[in-house]
Amino acid sequence: MSAVQCGFIGLGNIGKPMCANIARKASSQHLALSVFDLDPAPLAEMQALGARVVESAEELARNCSLIALCVRDDADVEQLLYGEAGIFAVAAPETVIAIHSTVTRDGVVRWAADAAERGLALVDAPITGGAAGAADATLCIMAGGSKAAVSRCQAMFACTSKTVVYAGEAGQATVLKLANNLMNYAAFSAISEAVQLVKCAGADLDALHQVGQANGVITAMMKQFIDGRDGVRAACSDEDMRAVFGPFAALAEKDLDHALSLAAQLNVSLPLTERVRRDIDDVFMAISRSDVE
Repeated sequence: MSAVQCGFIGLGNIGKPMCANIARKASSQHLALSVFDLDPAPLAEMQALGARVVESAEELARNCSLIALCVRDDADVEQLLYGEAGIFAVAAPETVIAIHSTVTRDGVVRWAADAAERGLALVDAPITGGAAGAADATLCIMAGGSKAAVSRCQAMFACTSKTVVYAGEAGQATVLKLANNLMNYAAFSAISEAVQLVKCAGADLDALHQVGQANGVITAMMKQFIDGRDGVRAACSDEDMRAVFGPFAALAEKDLDHALSLAAQLNVSLPLTERVRRDIDDVFMAISRSDVE
């Protein structure tokens, strides 16, 4: 069996460990991996793992029949898809494009339609599991698009995930992702306030964690978040805290904005999500409302 030429663009906090796992497992999955990123440092790491580094996204798109994008937002995706040197312009017919980024449903639906007009297929394939899940290949991938297109992604998905959930038509996986992130950020907000209450009352914080983990209320991701945030908060200045957690807070705001925008389109009221969106920067920065009021 000849290897499928696949490409990966976007080697950030999640993309780099995902791509590294594809590079390590490419041969066993009959894949030949090409990679591109604007930052040369992670490219060297991928090359050391056996991936082929290319000079541009255009070169990658011309030579790969399966392309994964793991970039920041809708604007980054659009920049890669459109234009004279964009993926839509240069990719061969029947190429499948998988979008791992957390983006808007409207964006995915439009990109999928534009891809189909050009004889291409687009799958929205957002992930959950964080950087740790990306590193140990235990991500959950939500996949939306035609079953045929999703099937062609399975070899690549097998390198990075332990679960693939088929969501239906393109855009529906993004709906699941936005709903999942909504719950996740609400959970971060809840544990942040619970910890504040216990600390101010002089109660045993370890005991709270024992109770919450015993009854399932405190998930592993909630515990990882609060331990990481409070550990950094205790050891750094406000400026350092902003440098470390500011980018994560900005991503949370982006994802919650996407969820609320979709809710508005559907005439669905999400008052608790609106509250979480208002306060999520404070949650990441470990700022209580009493500190700012």
